[in-house]
Amino acid sequence: MHSQHKVISKRRLSDEVYKMVIEAPLVARERKAGQFVIVQYDEDYAERIPLTIADADLEAGTVTLVFQTVGASTHKLATKEPGDGIVLLGPLGNPTHIEKFGWAVCVGGGIGLAPLHPIVKALKAAGNRVTVISGARTKDLLVMQEEMSAAADENILVTDDGSAGRKALVTEPLKELCTLSPSPDIVVAIGPPIMMKFCAETTRPFGVKTLASLNTIMIDGTGMCGGCRVSVGGETKFVCVDGPEFDAHQVDWAQMMTRLGAYKAIEKAHHDKCHMEMEIQEKIDAEKEGAK
Repeated sequence: MHSQHKVISKRRLSDEVYKMVIEAPLVARERKAGQFVIVQYDEDYAERIPLTIADADLEAGTVTLVFQTVGASTHKLATKEPGDGIVLLGPLGNPTHIEKFGWAVCVGGGIGLAPLHPIVKALKAAGNRVTVISGARTKDLLVMQEEMSAAADENILVTDDGSAGRKALVTEPLKELCTLSPSPDIVVAIGPPIMMKFCAETTRPFGVKTLASLNTIMIDGTGMCGGCRVSVGGETKFVCVDGPEFDAHQVDWAQMMTRLGAYKAIEKAHHDKCHMEMEIQEKIDAEKEGAK
């Protein structure tokens, strides 16, 4: 399922976070919670971006993607407008294993709240009690909050700066929930690698099963390039075909974060350049408006 797909709508959720609804009826029909797609700006622009499906509408034949502008490719993707086409391939990866566990705690950090949303819905539909912990640096980065509150039994808000909910890291309420008797039956964490690592360290002493959805570098999404390899329980795994979800207590987080850092300087350079160009364009547009 690889072709041009039409952008139906685009919404800017915050300064650097965008929500796009894409026409993709086959993907909408086949996708399951936890799966992702690979997106290209166009067929000539080579970089392939893995994005987890935040939502799907079977009747409308659409999928919803939420992404943050980090490097050149995501900035280019953010320039797409309704009616434009993008290349989309999927659904890829293994779906989240959904069953009636009992009490499920779902922890989302920043942009990770978007891919967490379909998992929360699926766990709730399977008859679980679902508690969400929504965390971000600041209020503006708390995405999918209406959807989370509608889907879950409870949504605990935390921000680093205290601008929404409680001033805390997600690990604080997570630890409090783990100390309860009975403790959660399963924890699912999606967010920055450092957040997922500390969620794993928080739940480990309590013996609470914890899954993490990994966001490694990907190229082909079929296991051929090896770019997304991680070490889980001492074995090499490929996130695109073996994951994206793994036992968080078994992931070699230090190795994964070292590999993710390989392109940080390049990403930052592209990010700064794109922002400077956007600021210049906004000034030109404002001057044109003023001259009318």
